[in-house]
Amino acid sequence: MADIIQLLPDSVANQIAAGEVIQRPASVVKELLENALDAGATEISLIIKEAGKTLVQVVDNGFGMSETDARLCFEKHATSKIKTADDLFSLSTMGFRGEALASIAAISHVELKSKQPDNELGTCILIEGSEVISQNSCQNQTGTSISVKNLFYNVPARRNFLKSNTAELRHIIDEFQRVALTSPDVAYTFYNNGHILFQLKTANLKQRIIGIFGANYIERLVPLKQESDHVNIYGFIGKPEFAKKTRGEQFFFANNRFIKHPYFHHAVNNTFQELIPENAIPSYFIFIEVDPKSIDVNIHPTKVEVNFLDKRLIYAILGSSIKKALAENNLTPALDFETEPGLNFDFSADRPINPPQIKINPDYNPFESDSKPASSFQKEKDVNLPHWEKLYDSPIDIPTEKEYSVHFESKQQTNAEENKHNVVQGGLKYIITSVKSGLMIINQQLAHERILFEKYRDQFQSGKNTSQQLLFPIQLHFTMADSEIVQQLLPDLKEIGFDLEQFSQQNFVATGTPPEVLESQIQSILEQIIENHKAIKDFDKDRKINFAKSMARQLAIKAEKRLKTEEMTQLINELFACQIPDKSPGGQTIIKIISTQDIDEKFQ
Repeated sequence: MADIIQLLPDSVANQIAAGEVIQRPASVVKELLENALDAGATEISLIIKEAGKTLVQVVDNGFGMSETDARLCFEKHATSKIKTADDLFSLSTMGFRGEALASIAAISHVELKSKQPDNELGTCILIEGSEVISQNSCQNQTGTSISVKNLFYNVPARRNFLKSNTAELRHIIDEFQRVALTSPDVAYTFYNNGHILFQLKTANLKQRIIGIFGANYIERLVPLKQESDHVNIYGFIGKPEFAKKTRGEQFFFANNRFIKHPYFHHAVNNTFQELIPENAIPSYFIFIEVDPKSIDVNIHPTKVEVNFLDKRLIYAILGSSIKKALAENNLTPALDFETEPGLNFDFSADRPINPPQIKINPDYNPFESDSKPASSFQKEKDVNLPHWEKLYDSPIDIPTEKEYSVHFESKQQTNAEENKHNVVQGGLKYIITSVKSGLMIINQQLAHERILFEKYRDQFQSGKNTSQQLLFPIQLHFTMADSEIVQQLLPDLKEIGFDLEQFSQQNFVATGTPPEVLESQIQSILEQIIENHKAIKDFDKDRKINFAKSMARQLAIKAEKRLKTEEMTQLINELFACQIPDKSPGGQTIIKIISTQDIDEKFQ
């Protein structure tokens, strides 16, 4: 049999490697920006066209490359960072594998211009699909300029999987922000289709955060600093009252490299658990410094996921440092940070051992007690009687006297009123009413979600909407990435009653809202819509349906809300007027029937 194993051509091998390293235009942005930082740049420009599908260009004023280095940098595994395997555990730079430029060149048209300070002329190289088209001397300023054009031009399947320009631009903004936060001493300019999105001057970390996310972050940030023998933690956390329902302001950096670490994210969330509303996410910009030998950054092609040797210790120190920062800024009671003098224990062997002391009354005689069992029992009974229901783990609330009277008085009402529901609320979460076969239990939140979903869906289909004009306009602020989403969704928001106008890159003004929306809910509802837009892969495919789901989920009455009898009755009537009354928009069960037979069996 003939041999069947063969070596892949370099061009094909590079395309395969590119699939791991370069997933979308944002991956190119990350690699080129990190290369510019490693080159010692103090000024970096990022130029994007058509969300990076047409052009990604990075221009820096770093120390540039020689003619030989400019050619070698496109070879696979070409790197200036590693000479031995031990160097992997002492890295302090960004990139190091030497696959980025080779991977980029394999799936795009690349033009590189680079010049060193001591040279009069620089080097210009053109590459298409890993093939060097030309290499010449050229005029260029000190530093490097790399232009990546027509990304994935020779891998159409990968290009077809790219998202909309808005979605891809959001990923690019995310990568830009991560790199910019690690280097506040570097000035950045970010151009998108000829317009400046960011212009960041050299600054300290707090000023860099404010430059990226807006001037109103001046009052939102709490400094964080904790030093120990094993780990140093510093940065900023957001005040609890400014926690949002959208992601995008959560940053961990390990040795100045952006990482994703769910375990540490849990440490932050756990600290904020009782300080922020449910489903809200605190903002944080946290830098972790550890010995490079205690961290493994080579477990993922993009170096975003990492391993720590002492992650449990870091978890504990991270949580305590956040608690301390919040307490020092009077955002939570200062507990456990100053040890009480009485809690200092001496465990030395020479300390005196004192026997325990018990104080008794030598004159006490239980047979001479003047207590009266009967009257005492009656007194205790009288005290506990109003709270007897607490002795039982009942899944429903005990009906009030008024609710009982609704049931009995309905027997005496006229025939026109006999069809009204006799309802009670259970656990401030369920509506319970009798049916012929037993008891019907309705989840009030899911029921209201179904009602609102069909209402907004029908509004979209009919094109009729009502908007409640605000007496005073409300100013809304979003991150740069989120504001791009809002701008894209403005026509759809108007269809359901939101009147929004954009007056700057990150700020909008609301002049009208749907009738059901309170002024205090506008920001949180829009944040929920944005978060759903990010989470749902095919949001644009069924945009109006997803819009209706977002609105319904946000505006539906929640558990723990006490409802009046009339409100529960109205909710039931509106639910059974829906097309699909038994399932929520998310597919959850709304109604359960407990048969009389099942109830009888409970009492046998």
